[in-house]
Amino acid sequence: MNLSRLDLNLVVALRALLEERNVTRAGERVGLSQPAMSAALSRLRRHFGDELLARTGNSYELTPLGVALRDRSASACDLLERLFSSQADFDPAAETREFTLLASDYGAAVFGAALARAMHEEAPGVRLTFQHPAPSVVENTAAVLSTVDGLLMPHGVIDGFPAVDLYQDRWLCLLADDHPDVGEELTLDDLARLPWAVYQRPYDAPVARQLSMLGISPRVEVSVQTFQLLPHMVEGTRRIAMIQEHLARRAVRSAAVRVLPCPFEAVPVGQAMWWHPVHAQDAAHIWLRRKAEEVGAGLAARR
Repeated sequence: MNLSRLDLNLVVALRALLEERNVTRAGERVGLSQPAMSAALSRLRRHFGDELLARTGNSYELTPLGVALRDRSASACDLLERLFSSQADFDPAAETREFTLLASDYGAAVFGAALARAMHEEAPGVRLTFQHPAPSVVENTAAVLSTVDGLLMPHGVIDGFPAVDLYQDRWLCLLADDHPDVGEELTLDDLARLPWAVYQRPYDAPVARQLSMLGISPRVEVSVQTFQLLPHMVEGTRRIAMIQEHLARRAVRSAAVRVLPCPFEAVPVGQAMWWHPVHAQDAAHIWLRRKAEEVGAGLAARR
C-alpha cells in the first residue's frame, strides 16, 4: 500500500465513526458537517470493501471488521498525535506538556514518585500521568507503547523494544511481626508449608516463577493486583509474601510486619523504562529518558 496516496484525515474520521456509531455525532466530534462525514464513510467503505457500520433498526452496529478496526484506529490516531507533536528542542523550565507512563503500583510508588519530585522544580509545567498496564501489553506491545511515553516493567517480561535501565531491587520476605512459626530466619520448608499472599497479574508473576524453579508451589490464600496491599494481607496472619526492598521500607511503617532475607538467591528486579522507537529523536522524550536514568541512578545509590 502506498501511504502517499492515503488521506490521513480518514483515520480520524474512521475512529470517530467506529466509536460514536453515528454519522452526525462523529462529524460533530471532528468538526465536519453531516454530509462531509457521510462522504468520508463512503470513501472508507470503498477502501475496506466493507460496510463498517451496518444499520440495525434506528441505530448502527459495527461489522466484524469495524470491531477489529476500532481499537486499531484509536492506536493509529494516538501514534500520529505523538509523531507530529515531536520537537526538535525541549526546554523543561518553559514547556507545558504531559508524559504518560504505564506502571504497576510498585513502579509508580517507587520510581514514579522519585521522578515526580525531580521534575517538580526543573519542569514545573510538565505533567505526569500514571496508568496501570493492561494484560494486552505482552501480546500487543508495539500498539500499547505507541500510545504512551513509556512502560515501567522489569526485564524478562517483554523484549525487542528500546529501554532505559533504571535500578535493581532485591526481593525480601514479608511476614507479621508476631508470626508464631518463624523466628529470626526463614527456611525453604517455611516457604513450602506456610500460606501465601501474592501479587498476581497475568503478565507479571516474578515470585511464582522463582518459587517454581525451587520446586515450591505456594499455597496461596490471598491474591491481589497491587503490591502495596501485601503488608495488610500479611499483618496478623500466618501468611508470608515476597516484596521489593524499596516497598518493604514503606511496609514496616504502614503495617505490623517485618522483613527477612529470602532463604534462596532470589533474582533481583531489573527495573527499566521501555519506549516505542517513534520517540527516538523527540527532544522532549530524550529529556525524559535522561531524567529517568538520573532518577534511577539515585534510587540505586540509596539501597
